[in-house]
Amino acid sequence: LALYFHSGEREEKCIIEDLPSDTLVIGNYKVQRWDIHRQEFLESAPGLGMFVTVTTPDAEVLLSKLYGPQGTFSFTSSLSGEHAICLQSNSTRFVAFAGSKLRIHLDIRVGEHFLEESVVQAKDKVNEVNIRLEHLIEQIHHISKEQNYEREREEKFRKTSEETNSNILWWAIVQTVILISIGIWQIKSLRDFFISKKLV
Repeated sequence: LALYFHSGEREEKCIIEDLPSDTLVIGNYKVQRWDIHRQEFLESAPGLGMFVTVTTPDAEVLLSKLYGPQGTFSFTSSLSGEHAICLQSNSTRFVAFAGSKLRIHLDIRVGEHFLEESVVQAKDKVNEVNIRLEHLIEQIHHISKEQNYEREREEKFRKTSEETNSNILWWAIVQTVILISIGIWQIKSLRDFFISKKLV
C-alpha cells in the first residue's frame, strides 16, 4: 500500500489495516512541507517530527513513538482485525511559521521483511539463493495466513447472514400469524354484531 495525503500541523491522520494475527507490518514515510513563498511542497521538512501510533482492534497500543521528518516503523499484529495506524506532526515554531500544510508519503508493507539488505550482505551466490528461498517461504506462510484469515471472516459473515435470514423468516411467520388471528377475530366480531342486531 503506497499513498500520500495532506495534513495540517498537529492534525492526526489514521488509516485502517485489516490484519491477521502475528503479521509483520513495515511502514516508510516522508513528510514534505508547503512553502508559502515558492508555492510548492519542499522535498524535506527539517525540524519536523512525526508521532506514529498503532492500536489493535481492542484499543491496545502496539506502537507509540516520535520519529523524524522521514523514517521507518514496524510492528507485529497480536490479534486479527482492524488496526489503526495514525500519524501526527510535532511542529516546531519554525515549521509552523513556514506554513501549516503538510504532505505525507506513506508506504506500508504487510508480511514482508526487507530482502535487499540481506542479499547485498550475502557473500556468494549460494547464500544469495538461500536468502531468496527463505524470503519466498516467508511469503508463502504469509499468503497462507491471509487465506486462513479471509476464510474465518467469510465464515463469520456467512453465519451472521444465516442468523439474519432466520430471524427475518421467523418475524415473517409471526406477522402472518398475527394478521390471520386479527382477520379471524374481525370476522367473528362482525358475525356476532350482525347476530345481535338480528341482521343474519
